[in-house]
Amino acid sequence: MEVSYSDPHEDLIADCKKGNRQAQFKLYKLYSKAMYNTALRIVIDADEAADVLQDAFIDAFKRLDSFRQESTFGLWMKQIVVNKSLSALRKRTVVFESISDIDDVADEEIEENNYSFQIEQVKEAINQLADGYRVVLSLYLLEGYDHEEIAHILKISENTSRTQFLRAKRKLLEILKN
Repeated sequence: MEVSYSDPHEDLIADCKKGNRQAQFKLYKLYSKAMYNTALRIVIDADEAADVLQDAFIDAFKRLDSFRQESTFGLWMKQIVVNKSLSALRKRTVVFESISDIDDVADEEIEENNYSFQIEQVKEAINQLADGYRVVLSLYLLEGYDHEEIAHILKISENTSRTQFLRAKRKLLEILKN
């Protein structure tokens, strides 16, 4: 049984495929803010996120003929933005910690502590995390990817993804407490 997706902007996408610049601009306006925020959560730098966004939309419009509507345009676009963001990070050489020196911490230990933080405090704390931690945390918590998908995207093992996530949560709480 094949799953088909109904995209609310199907007509707009069809116009974009025909080269209609106004349709491209409308599609850009619909998705640019969310895609910029996705890029910003990964690369942190506002200028770099803007560059990633621009590159992603240029790439998407060039490859729009390959969009087979097996998912929504938004999901397809998000994948492009995440990949472009990760490429930008790789240019900075992100280092993922090895899982060989895991100091196991149970999820429950972190979740048992009931902390109340302001959104801005959490955003600032996330931005202070090392790139490897921040990327995995953002992809998992904010972008909704699972560890298998993150492992595939980052070309790391699932265990490394899980470890990075646990360490990121622990480090995030440590930053927030201070």
